[in-house]
Amino acid sequence: MATSGPMDDRDGMIWLDGQLVPWRDARTHVLSHALHYGSAVFEGERIYGGRVFRLAAHSARLIRSARLMDFELPWTRAEIDAATRAVVAADRLTSGYVRPIAWRGAETLGVSALGTRVHLAIAPWQWTHYFSREARLRGIRLTLAGFRRPPPESAPGESKACGLYVICTLEKDRAIKAGFDDALMLDWQGRVAEATGANIFS
Repeated sequence: MATSGPMDDRDGMIWLDGQLVPWRDARTHVLSHALHYGSAVFEGERIYGGRVFRLAAHSARLIRSARLMDFELPWTRAEIDAATRAVVAADRLTSGYVRPIAWRGAETLGVSALGTRVHLAIAPWQWTHYFSREARLRGIRLTLAGFRRPPPESAPGESKACGLYVICTLEKDRAIKAGFDDALMLDWQGRVAEATGANIFS
């Protein structure tokens, strides 16, 4: 996903731990568990006509992802839905993207995350297409990823966990440097799984 301009220096509002805060004030500590150990989960949602597409399903999946990562969000699905609508309205967006992210905080730092507080932020912004107009007109150029999606015995692959996207970053950057738009990820059995940040439909 390409964005224009730095993400930490924008106008607008972000919903953070129960309140709307100015975009530039939405901060977390550098010793947050999630930054060091990947203990965070997120969603990617689209705004069409001022409404978030399948909002309830996204919020439910965020909660499920957190549970698969062994933490509970201290907000219900309905509360997350309401918070999402509130921040989209506050930023006056009729189309764009929403990124909810939940993570473990800085109360303790070590492999164990027990005792950490769970945080939630919801940030919407103006964004049109995942791939550039040029790429969409000529056709998306894919290369085959070197890494595969992990088997279910080695990682909670049903969770949209931040730590599981490390290989996607590596493969996306490798693809771009080689002149491609994205990389095709296979699963652990060699079957087509997805691109690094986009689903594939047949």
